[in-house]
Amino acid sequence: MLQVKDLNVSYGKIQALRKVSMYINEGETVTIIGANGAGKTTLLKTIMGFMKPNSGEISLFGNSIAGLPSWKIVEKQIALVPEGRHVFPEMTVLENLMMGAFLRKDQGEINKDIERTFEQFPKLASRRQQLAGTLSGGEQQMLAIGRALMSQPKLLLLDEPSMGLAPIIIEEIFKIIKQITKSGTTVLLVEQNALMALTVADRGYVLETGKIIMEDQAAVLLDNEEVKKAYLGI
Repeated sequence: MLQVKDLNVSYGKIQALRKVSMYINEGETVTIIGANGAGKTTLLKTIMGFMKPNSGEISLFGNSIAGLPSWKIVEKQIALVPEGRHVFPEMTVLENLMMGAFLRKDQGEINKDIERTFEQFPKLASRRQQLAGTLSGGEQQMLAIGRALMSQPKLLLLDEPSMGLAPIIIEEIFKIIKQITKSGTTVLLVEQNALMALTVADRGYVLETGKIIMEDQAAVLLDNEEVKKAYLGI
């Protein structure tokens, strides 16, 4: 579905990604784990068109998307739930969801998807007219996921969805991620909570200082001694 090949990305003179290659099959949940500053967010930003690669290739279903503007990427049915959630704080929950569908014209289906989102996230349903900035961190994360799903993505990118949340809320968010994958959406998950990420993923990549240093089935990575010591605290 998605293929990244020999991707090099820099912030000025600082190289953030070095010859990164990876792939995602349709229907998979793939996770990228790694320490702060490893380049995980940079990879997602580059896939989404927020950053232009120095070199390398990104293709979706065999067609190049490298360097396209972000709205074109959304048009091609990829959506990002950004690190830190970034809901529109002065807009209501309902208005935030409608923003997720800004490229769509099918108003009847948009309305149905909004109601489906409220069914999937009951906590948001009772707050549909509440300003997003007044929601709790967990509720904002649910809203950010719901907003991204409103664009009807085939591929959903999640950047650190557990960041800053209480353990009980993290469990709830990961249950939602499992539901999303069961519904047929392919997921690329960037997450510092490596244990949770590898538990829900089919496959995983380990990114270290801008390079992929390991790739395997999630269950194999969970049992890998190096991964245990470096990322699982075991």
